[in-house]
Amino acid sequence: MIPIHFFGKVETVGKNKHKWVNTQMVYAMPYDSPIPGYGNNTVNTMRLWSAKAPKNFDLKFFNDGEYIQAVCDRNLAENISRVLYPNDNMFEGKELRLKQEYFMVAATLQDIIRRYKSSKFGCRDPVRTNFEAFPEKEDDICSPLQQLHEKVAIQLNDTHPALAIPELMRILVDIEEMPWDKALEITQRACAYTNHTLLPEALERWPIHMFEYLLPRHLQIIYDINAYHMERVAKMWPGDFDRMRRMSIIEEGHVKNINMAHLSIVGSHAINGVAAIHSDLLQKGLFKDFFEMDPHKFQNKTNGITPRRWLLLCNPNLADLIAEKLGETWVTKLDELRGLEKFANDQKFLLSVAKVKQENKMKFAQYLESTTGMRIDPSAMFDVQVKRIHEYKRQLLNILHIVTIYNRLKKNPSMDFTPRVVMIGGKAAPGYHMAKQLIKLYNNVGRVVNNDKIVGNKLKVVFLENYRVSLAEKVIPAADLSEQISTAGTEASGTGNMKFMLNGALTIGTLDGANVEMAEEMGKDNIFIFGMTVDEVDELVKKGYKPRDYYEKNDDLRQALDMIRGGFFSPERPDLFHDVVDALLNHDRFCLLADYEAYIKCQDEVSALYKDPMAWTKKCVMNIAASGKFSSDRTIEQYAREIWGVEPSDFVIPPPYVDPGRSDDVDEAPTSK
Repeated sequence: MIPIHFFGKVETVGKNKHKWVNTQMVYAMPYDSPIPGYGNNTVNTMRLWSAKAPKNFDLKFFNDGEYIQAVCDRNLAENISRVLYPNDNMFEGKELRLKQEYFMVAATLQDIIRRYKSSKFGCRDPVRTNFEAFPEKEDDICSPLQQLHEKVAIQLNDTHPALAIPELMRILVDIEEMPWDKALEITQRACAYTNHTLLPEALERWPIHMFEYLLPRHLQIIYDINAYHMERVAKMWPGDFDRMRRMSIIEEGHVKNINMAHLSIVGSHAINGVAAIHSDLLQKGLFKDFFEMDPHKFQNKTNGITPRRWLLLCNPNLADLIAEKLGETWVTKLDELRGLEKFANDQKFLLSVAKVKQENKMKFAQYLESTTGMRIDPSAMFDVQVKRIHEYKRQLLNILHIVTIYNRLKKNPSMDFTPRVVMIGGKAAPGYHMAKQLIKLYNNVGRVVNNDKIVGNKLKVVFLENYRVSLAEKVIPAADLSEQISTAGTEASGTGNMKFMLNGALTIGTLDGANVEMAEEMGKDNIFIFGMTVDEVDELVKKGYKPRDYYEKNDDLRQALDMIRGGFFSPERPDLFHDVVDALLNHDRFCLLADYEAYIKCQDEVSALYKDPMAWTKKCVMNIAASGKFSSDRTIEQYAREIWGVEPSDFVIPPPYVDPGRSDDVDEAPTSK
């Protein structure tokens, strides 16, 4: 087990030497899970950590009458890994989260250093003990740890592990007694930062006072890193104090905070976004100052998904159909799906694709009935929006569409209408009040719509409870329409959009995140794009966005909002959703009302196309054929080559029953006689 320290104080024990003392300690116990590669006989290890109290229950405490305190102390220590990411609205929750972040980082880094020092696989004891006689270059004599970045790549997946930067500095400077400048160089060359959000309020900012008592040595190191960083800024832009304020890791104000994104940028050699438009917006907006300072650091790495899980495993009938046409190598070379384009006009193939989709829909309808008791029509369009519940993802825009088409049906029950089953699912942060309101509103709308005999089976509204990977594996292969409707310029990338695309669902979406690249790959004729672009959103906001104007001008929108605000969907509490509608009419930060009319019009186009099954299925095939770029294999290859400095290998380790020297077929297992 690995000791992890908290609290305490810092003592100066010599010139520029510090010691972290009087700390409270917990242990990190590793739990390893094997992660097998696909068809290469390679098994990697995913190591997770569990917090353990430093002492087991001591009978002496029981005899002395202090056993309750002993149990409380043990529980307090082990709470660190008991529940991850608690409610962030309470101060205690914030402290526990910071503890969690440091706990995971510190345990992992100590493990990395231990393994780096051990030259033999499986050796637990350090064998590289002479740190003065290990050449980094022919002419240099240096410590082996000065080559750390050549053997170790630390990818900061958002800012949650950003404490890796000061923790690695602490290990190199305080424990390995490395010069500060050299330690920072190695830290920067080992670390790289992936940003996952464009929303400023989502970036982590930790109060200084919390660091002062929880991680005092790390606070000192962060101050030192910031001093070095500010010196660089001052040299490049002398006298530009406003720029220095904007770029500082330490944010001044009523409460001084540490900007963890800024720390991640300064402490890393590479920074990337996760979609082309996202990376571009980081460079032009959120991290503009840093891009102007170090443009060579910034890259793009568009997200990807694994086709093994999100097609081969969850949609085996579609995978078999593809294999009949293309063979089976597409599973690891997803670009080969382009070969399906030549079958886009093959009526027999289109019928086969449509049959697979219908079978998946029937299976999901049966699953839904068996788990919830709700019956849905598998011949209706399955319109699905599954993702975290958040205002910028605009589940509320989807709800407004439901209310709008419900009103149309009520007004004219005999109208020509494309039947729909609308499904929304996703998790919400426990302290996110508006997200909870949206879930409540959606369910209340569903209660009214689903029990309206005039509407019948033409429109059903389903909330997918406890949305998770295992449920996604069922609903994504069954979906006809994928809702990716975030405000342009707010979604970093998205991966659900790629999963739906790979499984032959058509997308209705904005030019946001990876939707932009999806449209480029498949052609804009095969995706339903609506709404404002990033530039148009910016222009509207600068001009002075007045959401109430859209409410006044659009009768359908006004009727829908009036019904929600007037208690039509909450007769037991007519004022239940006042705050939802008031927020839209007075603020509407994510421009729902500005995009409403374009969204409704685009949904009408979706309904019209769905009435032509062959035309619809042709577009589905074009979506599948264009999915190759969005394989996680491509993403990881780019990280490896362009950030980690590692060349990917397709080497297949021979099975243990095969003599590596033989040239026989390695796929054939021995048989018993």
